[in-house]
Parts: sequence; C-alpha cells; structure tokens
Amino acid sequence: MKHARYVITILSIFFLGTFANAQYTVHKMISVGYTYQNQSFGELGGKLLFLKNDDVIYRLGASALMGSANSQFAIMPKVSADVLLNFEKNVDFYHSYYFLIGAEGTNKYVAPKIGVTLFGILDLAGGYAFPIGDSGINGKELKGLNINFTLNIPTVFIYDMFK
Repeated sequence: MKHARYVITILSIFFLGTFANAQYTVHKMISVGYTYQNQSFGELGGKLLFLKNDDVIYRLGASALMGSANSQFAIMPKVSADVLLNFEKNVDFYHSYYFLIGAEGTNKYVAPKIGVTLFGILDLAGGYAFPIGDSGINGKELKGLNINFTLNIPTVFIYDMFK
C-alpha cells in the first residue's frame, strides 16, 4: 500500500505542476475495456482528458475491474494516468494516432504501460505489473504481463446522439 501512495503522489505532483502553467480544456469520457492481468477482467469507468493543443494530451481515469479469479467473482478499483504524444505538425491525418505512456494502479498492483491510441478513443497498451505486498485476488497472484484494450467514449458524443 505504501508503494501505491508513493506512485499516486508522484503522478499528482507531475500533473498538478503541468496544469498550473496553462489553461486546459477538459473532456469527460466513459471507458469500457478489457484487461489481462494473469486473469481476464472487464473494465468500466470514466476518464478526464486534458487538452491544450493536440500534440500532448493528458488523461486521468478511475474504473472498476470485474472478473472471475479462481472461480470467484472479484472487483478491483483502478486509477490510471496517461500521456498521449504526437508531434507531427500541420498534418491532420497523422494526428489520428498517438503514442501512449502511462501507469495504472489498483489495490493489488501497479503497472507502467506503453501503447498506441487511435484518436484517443481506442487504446491498445501493454506493460508489466508489480504486486503490492503479498496481495493477490482470491488466491491468484497479480504480477507479470499486463495488456489493456479500451474504448473511450466522449460524453459529448452520447449527449449529441440523444438530442
């Protein structure tokens, strides 16, 4: 638990320091996805996208991982922080994809990750999870390869769809 607090503190200081310098536009998104962490988990939550220009984008998220571990249903809270990078200037087509660098943490593990995202909406990322203490979930150890596939749906899109 001590490591998770340390990681969250460092990420908070980084993002708050970055946001203090400039005015950002904030967009809300609903995230739905799949996470593999020695078990398959479905993911449901929300993210905030902080945008000043479209070269560097920041995202913060919170969600719930839900799945079966050793034949028992389990739910874990998850927080994530991502930086989306694309430095191609004045070419709209090349801004359709971004490189993703980030980290996610639950009450059971912390996982740095890298990947790609299409328009910031469809993410494919992978990393390596480091367990927090000796904690697992329902007797299943949660360390090693971490793979994420996530669909981020902007709430503006949902609002406009039902107008």
